[in-house]
Amino acid sequence: MVLEKAAKVSIWGSGDPGEEVTVSLNGIAATAKADAAGKWMLALNLADSAPGPFEMTVAGKNKLTLSDVVIGEVWVASGQSNMQFMVREAIEAEGEMARPANPLLRQFAVKMNATSELMDDVQGKWVSASPATAGNFTAVGYFFAKMLQKELSVPVGLIHISVGGTPCESWTSAEALDSVPDLRATRERLWAAVKEAPEKKKAFIESMEAWTKENGREDKPCADAAAYTGPEISSDGWVAVKLPGAVTAPVLPQAGAVWLRKEINFPSAPTEKFPISLPIDGFDSVYWNGRLLKQTTFRNFEGLGFVRRRGPFDIMPEDVKVGKNILAIRLYEPTRPAVFPADTGGPRAGSGGSIKLEGEWLAKTEYEFPAIPAEKLAAAPQPLVIPPSPIHVASFLFNGMVRPIIPYAIRGVIWYQGEANTSRAYQYRTTFPLLISDWRKQWNQGDFPFYFCQLPIYRPKASMPGESGWAELREAQSLALKLPNVGQAVTIDVGETGNLHPRNKKDVGERLALIALAKDYGKAIPFSGPIYDSMKVESGKAILSFLHTDGGLTAKPLPETDVVSSLTNETATLVRNSPNSQLEGFAICGEDRKWIWSDAKIDGDNVIVWSDKVPSPLAVRYAWADNPTCNLTNGSGLPASPFRTDDFPPVTLKGRY
Repeated sequence: MVLEKAAKVSIWGSGDPGEEVTVSLNGIAATAKADAAGKWMLALNLADSAPGPFEMTVAGKNKLTLSDVVIGEVWVASGQSNMQFMVREAIEAEGEMARPANPLLRQFAVKMNATSELMDDVQGKWVSASPATAGNFTAVGYFFAKMLQKELSVPVGLIHISVGGTPCESWTSAEALDSVPDLRATRERLWAAVKEAPEKKKAFIESMEAWTKENGREDKPCADAAAYTGPEISSDGWVAVKLPGAVTAPVLPQAGAVWLRKEINFPSAPTEKFPISLPIDGFDSVYWNGRLLKQTTFRNFEGLGFVRRRGPFDIMPEDVKVGKNILAIRLYEPTRPAVFPADTGGPRAGSGGSIKLEGEWLAKTEYEFPAIPAEKLAAAPQPLVIPPSPIHVASFLFNGMVRPIIPYAIRGVIWYQGEANTSRAYQYRTTFPLLISDWRKQWNQGDFPFYFCQLPIYRPKASMPGESGWAELREAQSLALKLPNVGQAVTIDVGETGNLHPRNKKDVGERLALIALAKDYGKAIPFSGPIYDSMKVESGKAILSFLHTDGGLTAKPLPETDVVSSLTNETATLVRNSPNSQLEGFAICGEDRKWIWSDAKIDGDNVIVWSDKVPSPLAVRYAWADNPTCNLTNGSGLPASPFRTDDFPPVTLKGRY
């Protein structure tokens, strides 16, 4: 356990009503009496405590002793998948996991729990960094904590609370969301949908079983699955089809059961599990080399749209053959042709979906149902619609994972989230500061530090300047800097074009640490890249001034290639938008509001931006794209934050949770 070196460190628990409990640590003690519900809470003053390790005793009618308790700095590391991303997945994994044990760098990983109930407890335990455990630490948090420990020579503890693919609203309390009318309406609707889901599913199962029986469309279990799933089978009756899409005539004109198979070759044996993601909306049985992996029936069918959140099937290394492997899928469809939805990105395999499985598959009909009158088909039960995933429901993650650790004394929060909110980036201007203020209110520790990671690059590069939801999300993040004691780590230069989870987490964690060291621990060091301050126009050129130009503005040399995915070592030629310009990533427009790439150069602490095609500049944008090519930094090598000087209506203006 790591406790914060602070004047008020809350310790709490439960016992018998009226029971007196005394907590002691290194000669410091406090006593509390349990209330009528048996709950008690007290505070220790650890502001002057040595780091330890110490024993902490909790004594009432019973006595509990906790050993190896250290006093230092405690930070919450929270967000979605890029905070959940582990050290063992990072570029630096091998070196970090080989380091000697570090008993003063610890993590408490909170087990995922999404619920409508306000929970009082969580599952998890404190773990010290070692070759056996460091790989499971949050990578961003690990590099953040490691740098703090190096500079401060104190124990550092991380309380890791993150879940991949989650929106900001899931992490915000109902009390806070209900203070905003449209967020309250959405929260109430989602909570009602979750509550009603079990009854709706029960009704669907009953009606579907009754309709299929009445109309002779019950599934006929396959007597010989090996005839379709084996490695060597006859090609008779198999037809090539393109997926994703509908598996229609001549394979399955209306309804019945159809088999799909695809050969996947491995030149060598994998050393880790091999995930396969299959976007199937329906009743499927999935086989790998003849072995049944998973089966969906009426009873375990989650509903249309479930494929958008279905986790991958994990193939273990021992089940993969060097050379040919067969992935086979049986689709049973009682009312319609079988479909692989095209809007889910298609079937994928490998870590991060690096292996695309769309394209040609082989298909063969097992059986086809006779046609039935249109009125009977129309009377079939409506497809079950997927209920909202608990992790996406307003306040559920706050209730189950954040609330139980309050009021554990912390120094601050580091946050990496936003990808799940890009479609409604404009609304994030409200929801993100709402979350920050909410957590501060809930903890009742004042305006504790809250430092976030601005989103990196992602998706294909645009050849022309234009609008971008990701750029608008970055802007919404930056606007949170108006709140006190909020900091931003710009990561625009450490992303990967084809990887939502870039593997360079060392720079990310260390940039967060720079902010903390400068703002909270008194270190006189640069902690921010250039921040746009103002613009004026002279002689047809825009002159931009910046803050945080430490050491002077600099044009970072651009590489010849762009990293598409470090996981697969895939790169692409980097195409310059302004090849003759000192600075890349600037766009300019006039009164017509038509954006074009511009030239830009450094002039002291200013940047001069111009284009012969725009004689009277109106506005300038920098790094305004999902995946911008940009190279403005300061003398400390920290990248400039993307910005725009205009206030044109954003493309995400109408996006709502």
